[in-house]
Amino acid sequence: MAERANGRANAALLAETPAQDGRPGAVYRSAGDRFLLVEFGPMELDLTLNFRVLGLNQGLKDAGIAGVIETIPALRSILIHYDSTALAPSDLIAEVDRHYAALPPVEDLTIPSREISLPLAVNDQWTRADIARYVQFIRKDAPNIRDGNNIDYAAEYNGLRDAEEFVAYLMATPWWNAANGFFPGLPFMFPLDPRYAVVIPKYNPTRPWTPEGAVGIAGPCLAIYPVPSPGGYQLIGRTIPIYDPQQRNPAFTANPILMRPGDRVSFTRVDDDELIALRERVYDGSYEYQIADGELNVGEYLARLEAIKPETEAFKRRQQEAAERTPVP
Repeated sequence: MAERANGRANAALLAETPAQDGRPGAVYRSAGDRFLLVEFGPMELDLTLNFRVLGLNQGLKDAGIAGVIETIPALRSILIHYDSTALAPSDLIAEVDRHYAALPPVEDLTIPSREISLPLAVNDQWTRADIARYVQFIRKDAPNIRDGNNIDYAAEYNGLRDAEEFVAYLMATPWWNAANGFFPGLPFMFPLDPRYAVVIPKYNPTRPWTPEGAVGIAGPCLAIYPVPSPGGYQLIGRTIPIYDPQQRNPAFTANPILMRPGDRVSFTRVDDDELIALRERVYDGSYEYQIADGELNVGEYLARLEAIKPETEAFKRRQQEAAERTPVP
């Protein structure tokens, strides 16, 4: 029976599959007459849930279900675009449910995962200019802005010595792209090594301006802004383009969006002048993006998490103590 909200049946809820055998439950919702939204497990940040989503997404793609046009995985959900004149919602739900039930235990999953290295100019001139405008026109007393940047605040909030140690933490872990969304090709990335899992609260209020290519963090999530836009993430630096509708570089030949869910991203540090030169090479087509095919063995990853658990918990305690004494925007 459909859920009831405000006394009315929720027609968007089509079906539910209960949790069983260690597998989180699934909820199937109508998202118009051509989309099915499938949500998995509780609404919380859990990368193992994202691993399941990406494993299922790959299984659905490999199955080539007649009538399915596209699958769009997110952190704990999949949006399925389908031809409702050729495939009934009930039949699509049955197919997805069957593939979900056949998914191996999470520790047995191996997920295709490219390794991408991007240059990063830290505390760059473009983000400093937008931060200065924010102080001038939006909020002069913003506690997250110290000496014209957000990194000094980020270091204090995480209990780190200074901005340089914060940047070292950011670069010490690969970042897992759990999903793309919000703006075209914007990656939502999370640290794979929890010993370096920095967290920072958002701007309050948000900025009207953010440069294309800006790298920012809010909560535990790191994002790269694909286009100039408003934004609330604390700004760390700037990188090369990850979205180009003009497809001027070979990296964008197949798709104007560079990043894929399941990519692992790391950063190498450059200065502003080096970044300017690299961006020019991106647009003239001579820059070769550093991308290597690979995979993530989830079982090995989970075993690694268990091995470093004492270090992870020690950092979390230090981080929490620092956050409690640091003003929030």
